[in-house]
Amino acid sequence: MSVVLCVDFGSTFTKAAAVDVHTGDLLATASHPTTLPTTQPDGDGRGDVLDGYDACVAALVEQEPRAADADVLACSSAGGGLRVAVVGNEELVTAEAGRRVALSSGGKVVLVLSGGLDGAKLAELRAAEPDVVLLVGGTDGGNAEVLEGDAAFLAGVPWPGPVVVAGNVESQPVVRAALEESGTPHVLADNVVPRIGVLAPDSARRAIREIFLSHVIGGKHLSSRTDARGRSFTDLVRGATPDVVLTGVELLARGLDEQHRGAGDVVVVDVGGATTDVHSVVELDPEDSGLAREVVATTPVTRTVEGDLGMRWSAISTVEAAGRDDLSAAAVRRRAHPDLLPDDGADGDAEREADLEIAAAAVRIALERHAGRSKVVVSPEGRVVERSGKDLREVDLMVGSGGVLRHGGPDAVRRVLLPATGDAFEGGWQLPRDPVVVVDRDYVLAAAGLLAEEHPIAAHRLVSRLRSAGDG
Repeated sequence: MSVVLCVDFGSTFTKAAAVDVHTGDLLATASHPTTLPTTQPDGDGRGDVLDGYDACVAALVEQEPRAADADVLACSSAGGGLRVAVVGNEELVTAEAGRRVALSSGGKVVLVLSGGLDGAKLAELRAAEPDVVLLVGGTDGGNAEVLEGDAAFLAGVPWPGPVVVAGNVESQPVVRAALEESGTPHVLADNVVPRIGVLAPDSARRAIREIFLSHVIGGKHLSSRTDARGRSFTDLVRGATPDVVLTGVELLARGLDEQHRGAGDVVVVDVGGATTDVHSVVELDPEDSGLAREVVATTPVTRTVEGDLGMRWSAISTVEAAGRDDLSAAAVRRRAHPDLLPDDGADGDAEREADLEIAAAAVRIALERHAGRSKVVVSPEGRVVERSGKDLREVDLMVGSGGVLRHGGPDAVRRVLLPATGDAFEGGWQLPRDPVVVVDRDYVLAAAGLLAEEHPIAAHRLVSRLRSAGDG
């Protein structure tokens, strides 16, 4: 079958695309409000996330009949997405490293604990209700006491799991024995901080993805039925949406090979209903790759999630963070009606205006938090420039994503994205100076991320649409 359906079950909307994997052509797209059990009751008092999916498939079939029999690849952030709690040795080293790894794995970090678990911290952990606990601590061959103690504590509770262990590899036999004896579901990964100043996220990222697919998706109870071809929700989902999108961003930036090149340094800002995610792939200057002001080194591939910035569920905190009292009423309205879409009347014009202003605030604040600052300081060597965080100033391509940008009309780029670019920001923010700026109007980054493993050429052709839009 040459057609594959790529579906993203989002917190607010479910999006779907039909792709010809032989040519990389985008054949059809559709979206529908995500039908969570608590928001879309059916005859027996419950709803099902596949209800909205069925509506998307029906819309795709109208545009492309071959979609009726197509294979499906899906990702999900519905039902709160992937909630991760990080437990580490020290707040500034392994716990911070674990937080960054969890974010790059598609998780929303709901809690970071350090210094050894105890009764009070267990209460915090339970209150945070994580889907996964990421247990880190110690460099390889270094401190083992806290990691092994935390594992023994979780085993003794016992913690219902699942747990990903990505700390001192020499502690793995002890940690494995404790968790296996208690029956705690777990996956062992390589150390996220094998030595001071080095962040190694890949193994832990794969382990979190494995846990998400094997334990988390089914545990959210978002669906109790199958689609028309007998496939369950868990059969369809291949990963957490942010993790899948980051794969698409990496492909866009780096390409596949000399014949299928990338776009260079890329930053993507995805403005959703509940969060604003920033993904960046930036090749680092070797002279700036040391610890600088941060104990954990910056990595080329980075993702941050701003849980207080969004268009609907987080609209109130977005306008508060931006200091925009004039948008308070609009933010309250969006929080109360997360499926709100501006209509074509006079009120619709005002609603669209409010959407663009809220989105511009979310984009600017999220990029500032993702990027670092540069400032001149006086040192024993004289006046020097001190930098922290991710330097985005030389980014080649900036991509905006999210419904407000896809449906925001011709002013979306000018009103929402361009104000977050330039070279004269007060405070020394290292934001993109002069990137090509485009909108992912067809939501190809998620589709490309889903296709990347099995259909890499088609995935590359999809993301090349964004480069072409920039060239135009």
